[in-house]
Amino acid sequence: MEGVFRTCWVVFAAFLVLHSGGYGVKAAPQVPCYFVFGDSLVDNGNNNRLQSLARADYLPYGIDFGGPTGRFSNGKTTIDVITQLLGFDNYIPPYANARGQNILQGVNFASAAAGIREETGRQLGARISFSGQVRNYQTIVPQFVSLLGGRDQAASYLSKCIFSIGLGSNDYLNNYFMPQFYSSSRQYTPEQFADVLIQQYTEQLRILYNNGARKFALIGVGQIGCSPNVLARSSPDGRTCVQTVNSANQIFNNKLRSLVEQFNGNTPDAKFVYVNVYGIFQDIINRPAGYGFRVTNAGCCGVGRNNGQITCLPFQTPCPNRKEFVFWDAFHPTEAANVILGRRSYSAQSPSDAYPFDISRLAQS
Repeated sequence: MEGVFRTCWVVFAAFLVLHSGGYGVKAAPQVPCYFVFGDSLVDNGNNNRLQSLARADYLPYGIDFGGPTGRFSNGKTTIDVITQLLGFDNYIPPYANARGQNILQGVNFASAAAGIREETGRQLGARISFSGQVRNYQTIVPQFVSLLGGRDQAASYLSKCIFSIGLGSNDYLNNYFMPQFYSSSRQYTPEQFADVLIQQYTEQLRILYNNGARKFALIGVGQIGCSPNVLARSSPDGRTCVQTVNSANQIFNNKLRSLVEQFNGNTPDAKFVYVNVYGIFQDIINRPAGYGFRVTNAGCCGVGRNNGQITCLPFQTPCPNRKEFVFWDAFHPTEAANVILGRRSYSAQSPSDAYPFDISRLAQS
């Protein structure tokens, strides 16, 4: 009889262990907070109240997310995916809505149409440039000091957080390759322009470092020359990626990867990683069927050739088979593509996905 009771107790204990999640026992996030700097690829509502054409606070944006939030996708962004993989219960709040204790899990400062250059995206109206996003971060640092009980406590806390930075796309889309609005392509060669961008990028990284940031994930620029918008404007057959644009993107990315190497060599108390979105995206474009995609050159929602002339119109009916499209609109990936990009950014599938290691290892470092 004693053996029966002992067996029952072991089974009961095992049941409790297996089902402890149902009793409110949850693992803590891998890092205390996550800060996001970027553009429309990761904006989750900061442009909603701005006088700007770069807004996504209307349907069909968010159609698979429970409604529009300001995210430029049908559903999750790459940052939403990474946030979940890092173990956070909630999505990181946009700076526009972040208040009080909410900021302790991090803040998303990203702004659609934003660039590294101040003038980038100006034809679309108001937006918060990289330097503006960094200034917004600086305004919340004193709140961390107050909430955590002192400067040392805040510094210790922030040093464990991840700072994700993904800018540069608009500096090409809404600046360099838009000569009707900007003179940059007449002033600089692609090599020179990338140098200028990296110099300004470096200045903002130093400000973040001087304000407590120690774990940096620098997100490269994707294959802009393969976006429906650029295909619609410049590809003869509407399918072949535009190499002049992609080549300029690669020049920037190579310099950004070198910047990671440089910072890792000169700031021993900080860690920098480069996420090769260009390479991940290239893999998706080259073998779409392997990822379940059928359409790589047109937006699920949009207007004109390749559905790429402009973004989704309010209340436009999008394609029903969204999981088969790489692009949601003229510029932005679908949730299905964002899930792949986010997962491979967090946990590298190929050695080329991240350098010197991926975001999961950055979280542990």
